[in-house]
Amino acid sequence: GHIICGLICHPDKEHILYPLGCTIVIQELDSKKQTFLRGHTDNVSCIVVSKDGVYVASGQVTFMGFKADIILWDFQKEELLARLSLHKGNVEDLSFSPNSRYLMSLGGQDDGSVVVWDVAKREGICGSPASPRSAGNATVVVCSSCRDEMFVTAGNGTIRVWELDLANRKIRPTECQIGKVKRLMMCVRMAADDNVFYVGTSSGDILQVNTHNKVMIEYGPQKKKFSSGVTALLVLKTGDLIVGTGGGVVALCKGSNYKIMKQIQVHGAVTSLTRRGQGHQVFVGTNECQIYRINYTEFKEELIAACHNEAVHDIVFPFGSSKVFATCSKNDIRVWHTPENRELLRIIVPNITCHAIEIMRDGRSIISAWNDGKIRAFTPETGRLMYMINHAHSLGVTAIAATSDSKRIISGGGEGQVRIWEIGERTHKLVEVLKEHVCAVSCIKIKKNDQECVTTSLDRTCIVWDIVRFVRKQMFLANTLFKCVCYHPEEYQIITSGTDRKVAYWEVFDGSPIREVEGSVSGTINGMDITSDGVHFVTGGDDHLVKLWNYDEGAVTHVGVGHSGNITRLKICPEKKYIVSVSADGAILLWKYP
Repeated sequence: GHIICGLICHPDKEHILYPLGCTIVIQELDSKKQTFLRGHTDNVSCIVVSKDGVYVASGQVTFMGFKADIILWDFQKEELLARLSLHKGNVEDLSFSPNSRYLMSLGGQDDGSVVVWDVAKREGICGSPASPRSAGNATVVVCSSCRDEMFVTAGNGTIRVWELDLANRKIRPTECQIGKVKRLMMCVRMAADDNVFYVGTSSGDILQVNTHNKVMIEYGPQKKKFSSGVTALLVLKTGDLIVGTGGGVVALCKGSNYKIMKQIQVHGAVTSLTRRGQGHQVFVGTNECQIYRINYTEFKEELIAACHNEAVHDIVFPFGSSKVFATCSKNDIRVWHTPENRELLRIIVPNITCHAIEIMRDGRSIISAWNDGKIRAFTPETGRLMYMINHAHSLGVTAIAATSDSKRIISGGGEGQVRIWEIGERTHKLVEVLKEHVCAVSCIKIKKNDQECVTTSLDRTCIVWDIVRFVRKQMFLANTLFKCVCYHPEEYQIITSGTDRKVAYWEVFDGSPIREVEGSVSGTINGMDITSDGVHFVTGGDDHLVKLWNYDEGAVTHVGVGHSGNITRLKICPEKKYIVSVSADGAILLWKYP
């Protein structure tokens, strides 16, 4: 949802496209079926579809000084046609010419050039610095609606109209005269007849520029500007405009004074406006990761997709049920309905990050660990705050678990302490503090009989505690920052993993290592879960792969490719129908259990 113009409705009126991490999602509107375009090595920064719907092009971000690729895709076959690489750092924006002959691309801040590519030959024709030295960076490129040879770039204090001279392989800019108006241009839309184009600015007004003599005709609204800037525009056949603003307003405007006829409020700043067909339906994408559908006649919004807009830190199923699950992120906890993939409940605690959640065995509360050092408990149906344990840990609460009788909570903190809390009807009190770890506690698992628990920490230790007498039973040392731990269901062995990419099996009784297997070729393993019969377990981590293992053989049986960010946690559902994995790009993926 953060990418400007990232949500696009395909000209066939059946699909919408949007970037997610380093993949592009193509979703059918009716069946909600999704397919993915994979090929980028880092996050996608811009995406565009040609006017006839044949081609899709997408640009990516990369590290400073390295080449950032533009990938040209075939939409029908869903395959990669070509990689075009010239820009350094990142690709800011892309645009296809009306007959799909050329692709115009704009480099980011470190690159600053605009390049014209020949789509048929898959090669660059020519390039040039995008903005004059007296102005800031260009951030938007838009092609003409009728002619292949003309396009417009705009940015901080600059609007330029370019002409392509194919014979001499040159592009020639003309700076548009906008008088004394100083503006930061956010979005550009061409009128259907090419005579004028509209520019939305961060000051909340719209400039109208004549394409032929390159002069600003007018700008407005003069008095009541749009709050937080105009971030998205749509020009309708009637000449009216649909305006999306940074304040989350979508307005239908008429005439040169941009009088608002109808307006609605959406959640988050509008980053994309795209029309389906002739514009009888409009889709709105916001940076809070929500997609709305608006019917033009009634002009009422309908939410069709929502998800976390920050990294997801944890996922949990209630005991014995696969119908719902809960996930947590920065600002919120959300409860999802598994069969329909829809959001049931959103619990918002603004500006604080939730590190871990657990659903109590009796199903009466969702307990959560937050980075402000508090433990909060909510009701699972309404999301009402039941109780809050203040100052539970000094450097934020990083891990949490509950006993099977729902009377005790065990929490781990950023300073390394493990604390045991007694939860009564209306009271909660600290029972014991276990001080052994010297770094953040990453995971806590409790034995079925509630008499023993195991905690892992980033200080390279894993400790088994007796939580009746509150003493340490065993301690495992390894040269790794432990991230996750699981008890085997028969509870005589545990498996751990972490930054050394190995899955280690340990004997609980005497703390001896049984064996180590290579868990991943690249990147930390962050999450792990084991089935109720102990035959299989799953792992996921920074290599973006979900792996299903045979426990006894220590071998991978299945691999799931799909994530485009680091996997933070994953769970097998209690009925062994699904595996749900969550990642740092804000995605939640449901996998069919093999």
